[in-house]
Amino acid sequence: MNDGSTDGTLERLIETFELKRTDRIYHRTLPTGPVRGIYWSLEYANLIVVDKEWSGKAEALNTGINVSRYPLFCSVDADSIIEDNALLRVVKPFMEHPQEMVAAGGIVRIVNGCEVREGRVLRIGLPNKALPVFQVVEYLRAFLGGRIGWSSLRSLLIISGAFGLYRKSEVIAAGGYDSWSETEDLELVLKLHEHMRRSGRKYRIVFVPDPVCWTEVPSTFRVLARQRNRWHRGMLQSLWRHRRMILNPEHGTIGMLGLPYFLLFETLGPFVEILGYVMVALSFWLGVLNLDFFVLFLLFAIFFGVFLSVAAVLLEEISFRRYPGWEHLARLVLYGVLENLGYRQILALFKVKAFWDFLLGHRKAWGRMEREGFRAAGERPAV
Repeated sequence: MNDGSTDGTLERLIETFELKRTDRIYHRTLPTGPVRGIYWSLEYANLIVVDKEWSGKAEALNTGINVSRYPLFCSVDADSIIEDNALLRVVKPFMEHPQEMVAAGGIVRIVNGCEVREGRVLRIGLPNKALPVFQVVEYLRAFLGGRIGWSSLRSLLIISGAFGLYRKSEVIAAGGYDSWSETEDLELVLKLHEHMRRSGRKYRIVFVPDPVCWTEVPSTFRVLARQRNRWHRGMLQSLWRHRRMILNPEHGTIGMLGLPYFLLFETLGPFVEILGYVMVALSFWLGVLNLDFFVLFLLFAIFFGVFLSVAAVLLEEISFRRYPGWEHLARLVLYGVLENLGYRQILALFKVKAFWDFLLGHRKAWGRMEREGFRAAGERPAV
């Protein structure tokens, strides 16, 4: 899908893959913006490039669904790389439970610091900048800890837009991707939950930890702030839109457990955390702070955060052994400790700012998400 890009993407594709414009007819099952042209490759029979006027990611995905020809479709971002066997592994749940499977997502790993050639990760490494390494630990904790747990409880709310496999008929029945949402991936999963619950059929939306998709993450706080602001505002938008599902027994564990958790801990948690820091500083200034209790509580809180991060890193190493050297593991463990002393507090501030923007009704554009690009084999990493 080429969503009205102006950087010469379409021209490069036409030249590289010998694309020819066709008059292909397709069913406009989901409403989308105008399509300027559909191109086929003479050399690669399974390659179709759709060029459309810019209308945003959601409509681009819906157009792709309309043009697609098979019962399952996979959504992959343009700045992501999937491993050779990732599609085979993520489709496995659909083969095991063909009547119940609706959607499945794989783990998203960070490509910063890896060596890439011709769309393949040749050598796994870590970035030499601190900010992306913090995100490596964060992603491991979120995917190997959080999403595995929510998937087993049948309360998975998010399948990453970077890599997700869906049953086409159910996505169309649920209305496809919504252009109003700033996190169309989360909104689609919630719509699927609501649609399947209303239909009264058994269904599964699962996370599969083995299929790997590699994606690039922000390397500056300015870009990270924009990304996390959009993510959190999108989550708040979806929670508000689907508020009737919250604590509604008709929606099973997703309504009684998943959504209330996100409402309490993801929405209100950052405020409690920031308020706690303010109250500690104020209590210390007023001389009413019990230092012994505060030190014990602080040590426990840091230990708990470190335990979750380090456990995710060790689980990854024991299960998949992606990183080649012990120095990588040692560095990840170190950053798993250090992220509790500044990085996570900054993320909490980003979420508080996003909540304020949501209340004011601010809808911000994605902005320019600066990328360093994939590092080719033999190329020295940027310092």
